[in-house]
Amino acid sequence: MSSSPTHLATLPNGLRLVAIDMPWRATVSLSVFIRTGSLHESTRLNGISHVVEHMAFKGTATRDCQQVNLDAERLGAEVNAHTDKDHTAFHIEGLPQDVPAFVAMLADLVLAPSFPADELERERRVIEQEFGEFEDDPVTQAFQLFDRACYGLTHPAGQPVIGKRANLKRFTREDLLAYVQRQYTAANVVVAAAGPVDVPAFVAAVEQAFGAMPGGRPNEVTAPAWLGGLKQRRMAGSGQCQIVLGYPAPALGEPGQATHALAAALLGEGMSSPLLDEIRERRGLAYHVGCSADAFPLTGQLLVEAATTPEQADELLQAVHELLQRHAEEAIDPVGLERARQQLIVRTLRAQEQPTRRIEAAAQDLFRFGRLRDAGQWLDELRAVSADEVQAVFRRMRGERAAVAFAGSVPGRLRERAEALFGLI
Repeated sequence: MSSSPTHLATLPNGLRLVAIDMPWRATVSLSVFIRTGSLHESTRLNGISHVVEHMAFKGTATRDCQQVNLDAERLGAEVNAHTDKDHTAFHIEGLPQDVPAFVAMLADLVLAPSFPADELERERRVIEQEFGEFEDDPVTQAFQLFDRACYGLTHPAGQPVIGKRANLKRFTREDLLAYVQRQYTAANVVVAAAGPVDVPAFVAAVEQAFGAMPGGRPNEVTAPAWLGGLKQRRMAGSGQCQIVLGYPAPALGEPGQATHALAAALLGEGMSSPLLDEIRERRGLAYHVGCSADAFPLTGQLLVEAATTPEQADELLQAVHELLQRHAEEAIDPVGLERARQQLIVRTLRAQEQPTRRIEAAAQDLFRFGRLRDAGQWLDELRAVSADEVQAVFRRMRGERAAVAFAGSVPGRLRERAEALFGLI
């Protein structure tokens, strides 16, 4: 497939930069990605990447928090950030002629955060509110429990990105500064832009802003072992039971990733998929239900998620189990397989048109493989997957230990039912 021209360069200190030309756009998306997140945190430091991301906007060596926001907004730009398990990222989007200024603004956040002590105390209260939202949300709780069921708490993959309340209360300004000094090094940074990018100006701006950043070493983590099991949390006041169940799948770029993606789409992507047709349309067991194969740098998960009433949770679990068994035992429906394949192909092509998706994928490729992968190769892999290979995914699940999580209004005997259905006894 044809793709936008891409410029890739590496500075002498090891920092990588990527420019993806999308000349039909009127604005440029620019991000700085740092290979550090909850995967890189000890239990004692769980949540510190998230706090650092928040606090970076509270002041730098030359700007206070009001100036940080004003500098971007006076150019009409939107500036934001996020923290994930495998990375932290700072984003800005605005006009092409302002790219050099955008690079300097984000570099200031990454290289010169001052973490004012008074701002840290205020931001603790803000993040406490974020904790409250997460703790009140059965969906968030179910996914956090699911990760814990998958990997336990001995590996950081089982830890929540937001961290722990006790850690948030304990972190000091010195903790944040030490973490940034250790983790924010050029070997762990990708600066990426997509849009009508003036490549020479972009490269010059990155060299000027980041050229003196210490090189450091890659922040590497060993992959976790899959554990499986069941975790649950009953939440007062919740009217629904949130369910997440799944199995191990290939990590990003590993053999079989396309096969698992196709198996997940076959089972539960789109209103005509067996999962939605059976559980929602025919039996009315859930408003929301779906299946996905998520590939991360170190791990992968093929999971089913659903929200249902406590009274219907047992029947929903039984229906999911029957669908998994049916796909393992009966011939794969050729119409359904091609429907799923076309959905994934279109999704891939649409992602190629979205600048934020392109630059995040580029950063993940560089962190994981040290190169940019061709989306055309992924499409070729999808087109080559056979029905037998897809069925083999479902057959393998019967020999693997499932991970299951319940949150919200969880019926008393649902745990025993899940353990019996999915071999967790």
